Amino acid sequence: MLSPIEADNLSILPGIRHGFFTRQGGASRGLYTSLNCGAGSKDDPVAVVENRSRVAEHLGSVMDDVQTVYQIHSGTAHAVDSLQPRDSLPKADALVTRTRGLVIGVLTADCAPVLFADAEAGVVGAAHAGWRGAIGGILEATVALMEENGADRSRILAALGPTIGPKSYEVGPEFVTEFETADAANARFFTIPKGRPTPHFDLPSFVLERLGGLGLRGIERQAHCTYENESMFFSFRRSTHRKEPDYGRQISAIVVA
Repeated sequence: MLSPIEADNLSILPGIRHGFFTRQGGASRGLYTSLNCGAGSKDDPVAVVENRSRVAEHLGSVMDDVQTVYQIHSGTAHAVDSLQPRDSLPKADALVTRTRGLVIGVLTADCAPVLFADAEAGVVGAAHAGWRGAIGGILEATVALMEENGADRSRILAALGPTIGPKSYEVGPEFVTEFETADAANARFFTIPKGRPTPHFDLPSFVLERLGGLGLRGIERQAHCTYENESMFFSFRRSTHRKEPDYGRQISAIVVA
């Protein structure tokens, strides 16, 4: 049974359904146990199709899949009005739609998923905000595209879902330099824990800061750490540290019902 994490601010909206889905409740096995929704993984494709179908059904869609994109860590958002073939996904890191019943989503395994909704306009968005996409404007691009499709940012609610926390996100000095070159004030998102030689990055706080500058109606955080909560979430970094051959991806999805 699927039990996604829900944001209170989106849950109360009429005609909007959403979920930050965990790794629980799916058909996959082994490294991918069990709700792996990443078609780009080496998981059994039949299991991935089944998992994504379960997500769509949970959100009340009559379609058998969730519309996603070929994620490239960019600042590009893409609007959709129908379910696109899996072999021709647009290269982007956010989706926007106003089509009822079309579930849109993003895949993550440490990066930050952000869901958006303007219930009055019936427009929703989903963004994949890794550090490169976040600094590159993916959140701003998502809101701008929602407005092009009839939304008003003063009505948009946003929710940040599970992502890697700062205690687990160790980075190199060149990473810090890139952020501080973009804006010296970004230094506040880095700390060097006592007894550790290298800085750690606070991705959820950085994403919330960017969202806070967009003039939205409201923002909520549901940012459980993906690295620390193995039973709940897949984590690219955790799998890398263990030298595992691959990793699963959880999905965060939203729909105009």
